[in-house]
Amino acid sequence: MEETPARMILNLPNSLTISRILVIPIFVAAFFVEGAPARWVALAIFVAAAATDFFDGYFARRNRQATDFGRFLDPIADKLLVATALLMLAGFGRITGYALIAATIILLREIVVSGLREYLGGFKIEVPVSPLAKAKTAVQMVAIGFLIVGDVGPEELPTVRIGEILLWLAALLSVITAYGYLRAGLPHIIKDDEPGKTSPAE
Repeated sequence: MEETPARMILNLPNSLTISRILVIPIFVAAFFVEGAPARWVALAIFVAAAATDFFDGYFARRNRQATDFGRFLDPIADKLLVATALLMLAGFGRITGYALIAATIILLREIVVSGLREYLGGFKIEVPVSPLAKAKTAVQMVAIGFLIVGDVGPEELPTVRIGEILLWLAALLSVITAYGYLRAGLPHIIKDDEPGKTSPAE
């Protein structure tokens, strides 16, 4: 049976990506419930949502179901999940002090790289995800997981300290990968920034 556009959009990989966005309100709601169980529930939701980031790409490649819609939505879903988690952690005092600087660096990196990708996309120039960027994503997800649990984690495990150290490592990787993306993208921007030449947004 021939696939319709709706079927292509709602294939398994894209459905997983969409689910990553749909669980965000539930994840946010868990922060407003007091007690240790709510933190573990929030962690479970976050881990499940983060896992879809792996599986949507895996199934898209295995089943040859990659679509333009999926390529558009996947990075948006990732950034929405991470930004929401960092903002909620900061708002509820689970990221404090200098760790807030690390969280800010991560958020700023996401904005810069997103802007760069959007601009270059207008010229049909793709900026592939680097292995180091994938490592950055993994580290920041683990860091956020530890910080979600916070001080209700096992007594013998310095959960908050581990989360903060990993957050700073993710921030360092954010700076390095942002530089790499800018270094790869700026020559295209400079080349296209000629008198009389309009940008895709104009």
